[in-house]
Amino acid sequence: MTTRTHRPPDADLSDLTFWSRPPAARERAFATLRELDDPPFFPELKLPLIKSGAGYYALVRHADVVEASRTPDVFSSEPCSNSIADLPRYMARYFGSMINMDDPRHAKIRRIVSRAFTPRVLAKLETDLQATATRIVDDLLARAPGDRAGGDFVTDVAARLPVQVICDMMGIPEAARPMVYEATNTILGLGDPEYTGGRAFVRERITRSGVLYGLARAMTAGYELNHLAMKLARRRRRDPGDDLVSALVAADVDGESLTDQEIGSFFILLVVAGNETTRNAMSHGLKLLTDNPGQRELLLDDFDGRVAGAVEEIVRMATPVIQFRRTVTREHEMNGHLYRPGDKVLLFYNSANRDATVFEDPGVFDITRSPNPHVGFGGPGPHFCLGANLARREITVMFRELFTRVPEIRAAGEPDRLFSNFINGIKHLRFTY
Repeated sequence: MTTRTHRPPDADLSDLTFWSRPPAARERAFATLRELDDPPFFPELKLPLIKSGAGYYALVRHADVVEASRTPDVFSSEPCSNSIADLPRYMARYFGSMINMDDPRHAKIRRIVSRAFTPRVLAKLETDLQATATRIVDDLLARAPGDRAGGDFVTDVAARLPVQVICDMMGIPEAARPMVYEATNTILGLGDPEYTGGRAFVRERITRSGVLYGLARAMTAGYELNHLAMKLARRRRRDPGDDLVSALVAADVDGESLTDQEIGSFFILLVVAGNETTRNAMSHGLKLLTDNPGQRELLLDDFDGRVAGAVEEIVRMATPVIQFRRTVTREHEMNGHLYRPGDKVLLFYNSANRDATVFEDPGVFDITRSPNPHVGFGGPGPHFCLGANLARREITVMFRELFTRVPEIRAAGEPDRLFSNFINGIKHLRFTY
């Protein structure tokens, strides 16, 4: 008979106040959870207007996260992987992209999308990436002497690169790009007062009006992004260009192509995941390199030789996406525990990346760490991040441009962190140079 291991009182992952704790305190709690004999079970947070279940198991060990990722026939991404509660149908229309699908549909859409990344698209992407990074640093250096003390690294640097590159890649008009940026903040900042006007379910308490307001804002943002991409897809079917949308509408697998609605959902996935995760990895990276001057010096001594290892270690330490959900399809024993059909499990990538059975001195930032089997881009399997190589390239190009032309850039003070149990986000980070 399967028993449900109750969580330690200081490590309740369903308690909103837990996610307001400093990172070190949360890491200590996860270390406690990793020592339990069975995966801890947490009651599901009850939200107005959302159909919640009984609860979920937290997979906090590296081995369990990897096995669940490699066993999608047991640990399913359907009906939802990016929300603890099942998405209502009206939300799934915008946020129910291929990350919420299993094979064979998932594999087919992924093949269609992958086929759209033609050599021509990739060549343009590389050109756009370098040009955007150069322009960002040009803007820093063009400031008046009195303004060169620093600024906000997130808004001045990290957030600009991925959203511009993705919009360039998709062919999004310049006038629409501020909306794209604001919409991604709204969707992933659902519980943070800065992005929801202080009215969503914030930190200590939940209100019906707050949840309604937050969901309405998220739905509006999803609609705007979806409508923008669908409108562009229809235009590109009539008048193809050299952008990714043109390639997407033309690509097919076994005679099947993406619908305008699927292109809209993919755009939301691309811009939200690509913008938020890359910008947070870069922001965490500057902070890590500032707090570890020896590692910074090591990187700058041989940037090209060490940057690949530095990027992997930054992603491991930052783990921009904290967790994804899976739903058990049949009885399955893993690590001595029997899971039953319908059980919800959350794969906590942040905890897996600090598992001392896999990583020596896991709390130490070491850009020479090898091997580094982190799960910062998800675990191995069909849902490994499609944009992992793009994220690696963006971080590499941006840091090369920064450290070559602004070698004294450093983080100043502690970051202003996003309140979220899904994204390990940094909203603001002061920097000096």
